[in-house]
Amino acid sequence: MFAILKKEFNSFFSSTIAYLVIGVFLLVNGLFLFIFKDDFNILNAGFADLNSFFYLAPWVFIFLIPAITMKSFADEFNNGTIEILKTKPITDWQIVLGKFWASLLLVITAIIPTFTYVYTVYNLGNPVGNLDFATIIGSYIGLFFLAATYTAIGLFTSTLSKNQIVAFILGVLITFLLFYGFDALSATFDNNLAIKKIGINEHFKSISRGVIDTRDLIYFLSITVFFLFITKTQLENE
Repeated sequence: MFAILKKEFNSFFSSTIAYLVIGVFLLVNGLFLFIFKDDFNILNAGFADLNSFFYLAPWVFIFLIPAITMKSFADEFNNGTIEILKTKPITDWQIVLGKFWASLLLVITAIIPTFTYVYTVYNLGNPVGNLDFATIIGSYIGLFFLAATYTAIGLFTSTLSKNQIVAFILGVLITFLLFYGFDALSATFDNNLAIKKIGINEHFKSISRGVIDTRDLIYFLSITVFFLFITKTQLENE
């Protein structure tokens, strides 16, 4: 698994993918949080918090993570290298997990520079340091689990087609439906909470409040493992 992880992770940085992902993620968030005069601008909010960032990040990841994972298996299928990979002394699970952790590690690499946002908002507080760290820590934990779920979904969709663009579109569609689709559906049933809890957004918001509920963690782990399992099943059938 570690050999696959290292190979995949290094391949991101040997091309422009890693630099584009990190650059686009930081650029989009930076523009909305500090430059554009909109509701997300921290400097115009009148109070120091990072709620805007944790609202924006899941939406940016809906497009960014499928862009990372779209070539994971689609490229292998298209080039015929998947057969060579499967003849190696590694299991299908090791292939899937190696690619999963490599993609997730790239996402984490993109998240790490946003810690500077915490320092910035910390110093903007009145008094300095007037910041709810429990909420911020919870939000980062939620962002990690959300990124893991998106990555698992993206890997699965990359096994469905040899075309990377098709894999990307399917990844965006499924992550969007799981993140926001159930919120929209619940609105037609008087904001039914049971329907909302099927979707990702409700569990992400729950963790972001700073209270780590095991039910939310189990939810994210279950969705992630489910998509990794069907990715492995799909790989076996190729």
